[in-house]
Amino acid sequence: MLVYPSGIDLSSSALRHLAGLLAVRRVEVGTRWRRLPVGRQALLVLARLRCGHTYTQLPAGFGVGTTTVYRYIVEAVEILAALAPDLTAVSHAAKRKAFVILDGTLLLIDRIAADRLYYSGKHHRHGMNVQVIADPLGRLLWASPALPGAVHDIKAARTHGIIDALTAEDIPCWADKAYQGAGGTIRVPYRVRWETLFTGQQAHNRSHARIRALGEQAVATLKSWRLLRKLRCSTTRITDLVKAILTLHLAASS
Repeated sequence: MLVYPSGIDLSSSALRHLAGLLAVRRVEVGTRWRRLPVGRQALLVLARLRCGHTYTQLPAGFGVGTTTVYRYIVEAVEILAALAPDLTAVSHAAKRKAFVILDGTLLLIDRIAADRLYYSGKHHRHGMNVQVIADPLGRLLWASPALPGAVHDIKAARTHGIIDALTAEDIPCWADKAYQGAGGTIRVPYRVRWETLFTGQQAHNRSHARIRALGEQAVATLKSWRLLRKLRCSTTRITDLVKAILTLHLAASS
């Protein structure tokens, strides 16, 4: 097997943050010795989450076995996921924003055609539905737990309590046509044929689209962690992966 050095497009703050958390965990569990120090373990985890390196690629680069790699990654993901902000905290903090942007995205998974629960009719692919909240500048604030891809965006928003949380805090929220009928403080464009819209309604939809486009930046931020571009793990683990990545992103951008 050939081994070569590689880079990870992250700041060192993400590495230091994760290494600090891992050091605390080792003290808590009374770990005396491990194959990798906390800095190397943190680097291994970032290589997995940011670059999407597989469990067969990582052992050669870090000089440990596949089982050890898996155990190290699972441990770090659990620590990070537990620190992810919940919707209540994010909604309360977002009161200082002029508005927020709500959007849904599909995280692709490796499922076969028989798995209809995970098949998105909108994207014509199998995946998991994740709702994303962004600030007026398109910066990622929060990502929801993952639901099967067959779940529509508005149903996902209601399931997670997003609409109620934003309405309770009286936060204006821009969203696309998929959230038509959401009510509360959710603002959506007019959903009729363009040629039948009045001039004022057309202007409203154009303005609405420009604001919503900023929300795509938050989705792109989430998927810049290349592991999320095509997930090949149990669907029960995807929520923790999303939460772990959200924690790392917020720590690195703070």
